[in-house]
Amino acid sequence: EVQLVESGGGLVRAGGSLRLSCAASGFRFSDYAIGWFRQAPGKEREGLSCITLDNNKILYADSVKGRFTVWSNNADNTVYLEMNELEPEDTAVYYCAADSTGLGSTLAVYNFDYWGQGTQVTVSS
Repeated sequence: EVQLVESGGGLVRAGGSLRLSCAASGFRFSDYAIGWFRQAPGKEREGLSCITLDNNKILYADSVKGRFTVWSNNADNTVYLEMNELEPEDTAVYYCAADSTGLGSTLAVYNFDYWGQGTQVTVSS
């Protein structure tokens, strides 16, 4: 059974940083791509970044490029999202998701098969 568990969310002041983790299990890690998404109240789920776990191909949304960094640790089946220069507009529930094709070709929500439960990030002004 594929499982994804996010952690690392919390409350931070504007300009601060947080590091999110996505612990994956139930599949061969290198076969998949992992994406990070967020959803603010009243808004659609937004794709932020994606990394392929075999060759570390990375995508970023324009909204986070230069502020967020994604990487994976294949030794412990975990993908990380480092978020810097956080703004109140970054407040949302953050999710990781798995793309079973492993291609990591898009940040579209429909491309991801499995989802974690989410972790709340709140940025105060």
